[in-house]
Amino acid sequence: MSFEITEASHLLKLSEQGALLLDVRSPAEYRSVHVQGAINLPLENVTPSKVKDLLKTNHKNPVVVLLCASGTRARAAADRLESSDLKLTVITGGTNSCIQLGIPVNRTKTKMISIERQVRIGAGFLVLTGVALGYWVAPSFYLLSGFIGGGLMFAGITDWCGMGMLLARAPWNK
Repeated sequence: MSFEITEASHLLKLSEQGALLLDVRSPAEYRSVHVQGAINLPLENVTPSKVKDLLKTNHKNPVVVLLCASGTRARAAADRLESSDLKLTVITGGTNSCIQLGIPVNRTKTKMISIERQVRIGAGFLVLTGVALGYWVAPSFYLLSGFIGGGLMFAGITDWCGMGMLLARAPWNK
């Protein structure tokens, strides 16, 4: 496997060369805004066989360009494809960087809350709930806030967020 990280400014060149642009965000995020020509394959569905099938049916260039919102899920997809013989490129900054550079995107009028924002909202709600219940019901509820804080630290250190993975599978993100 060849794996490189590329600036978003190189995306148009790769696209013109017929590379497969693969957006690994949730379907709802993809519908909200995506780079023109990108195909959606959510991270949880990324396998070497599915990506190879997409290459066979849609593209002559063997390069697979992986995109997500910021680059984290795209790197996770590259890790999943590590055992394959695919030539992979991860776009740093993802779709957000592409938008800032003026790369053509398709947008819908309905706004979707990103998975990252959903995690912040959910974590904040759980911490506030733990503090309120700890104060008014029983001090043991403070453990909920501690657990969420530990989970956020783990996500920051490892770049893997279990809450984000769960939220990506939620019905409103399909």
